[in-house]
Amino acid sequence: HDDPALAASNPVSRFLQKQRIKRNYAKELRQAEKTAKNTAATAKSAAQKTKDAFKETFLYIKHHSRAVLLVIGIGACVALLFGGVSSCSMMAGSGVGGVFTSSYLSEDTDMLAAEAAYCELEQELQYELDHYEALHPGYDEYRFDLDEIEHDPYVLISILTAFHEGVFTIDAVQAELQMLFEKQYILTQTVEVEVRYRTETRTDSEGNDYDVEVPYNYYICNVKLENFDLSHVPVYIMDEETLSLYAVYMATLGNREDLFPGSGYVDKYTKPPTTYDIPPSALEDETFAALITEAEKYIGYPYVWGGSNPNTSFDCSGFVSWALTQSGVCNTGRLGAQGLYNISTPVSSANAKPGDLIFFVGTYDTPGVSHVGIYVGGGKMLHCGDPIQYADINTSYWQSHFYAFGRPPYN
Repeated sequence: HDDPALAASNPVSRFLQKQRIKRNYAKELRQAEKTAKNTAATAKSAAQKTKDAFKETFLYIKHHSRAVLLVIGIGACVALLFGGVSSCSMMAGSGVGGVFTSSYLSEDTDMLAAEAAYCELEQELQYELDHYEALHPGYDEYRFDLDEIEHDPYVLISILTAFHEGVFTIDAVQAELQMLFEKQYILTQTVEVEVRYRTETRTDSEGNDYDVEVPYNYYICNVKLENFDLSHVPVYIMDEETLSLYAVYMATLGNREDLFPGSGYVDKYTKPPTTYDIPPSALEDETFAALITEAEKYIGYPYVWGGSNPNTSFDCSGFVSWALTQSGVCNTGRLGAQGLYNISTPVSSANAKPGDLIFFVGTYDTPGVSHVGIYVGGGKMLHCGDPIQYADINTSYWQSHFYAFGRPPYN
């Protein structure tokens, strides 16, 4: 209410701007819940009632957007019950609805059960692969081309939470777990038949032995497992609004970085994105200044496969395409990494300058260019890693995948 510009911005932007406040609030809330467990039974009852009110308030705000003032009042009561008056004041000032719509509100038992159920499906798949010859007999040879079986639990819970607008139960997501599993793991079997020859000894009518080459069919069973990567699935099964919610949950980890502390996303999203101070001399180039001003708006946004605008967040090429187009320096539309390379003029490393694009290959299993960033000079690029942030292009990883610099057709 106090900041109309913030209210009018896209959901990902709003939540990222309030991320630090929300996380501090969530930590205080969880700490208060732990303390409440050690108090008398009446205190436990009050804590449970407050938790229920928290969920009910979330569901209310989802369907009654005009009731924001009421939500703020309830949020204040929640904070008072847990002794978090100062935190509540901060939340009220920046919009209490954000903490609801960016948090996992399902019961821990349901979220952990969903993760366990998905892991069980993976274990069943691994068992089949380990015993494939016994389970699928009848072939002369078996050849395997198998991706690793793995997923990140935060991706799974964020997908389920987005589908159910914040709260789900394990019973309600059984079909979705199976659907996601079938989209992530593609197991195929193809059979080759080769005509081969073996030597057989035979005896003629006069009792003499002789050898002959006898043809026979040799059956080869080719087994391929493709792990499509669970984080690549959302863009294919969600509309833009749901994908936006998914991006928010990934940006905040549902304000529950304690839920899966072993996840690789915890370090990525709990530490500040890498930044870089652009030298003033580089900003004298008006084209580059316009491009980098637009691109830096999205630092901290999560990587979302297929994402192409602030509502859905971005993948690498979606981010660069958006920055180029929205800055007005080059209207590319939505292009992939290879497409951006195709419209760019190759530039040698010695002649690369801020505003050029930098391309990489082999960062994931795809033909051609697989990753793109905006070169800013000084051996740095701004790119949609995970999250959007600056990176040093001279590390061994980026050097091993470096392909070329390119200059887009600037207006």
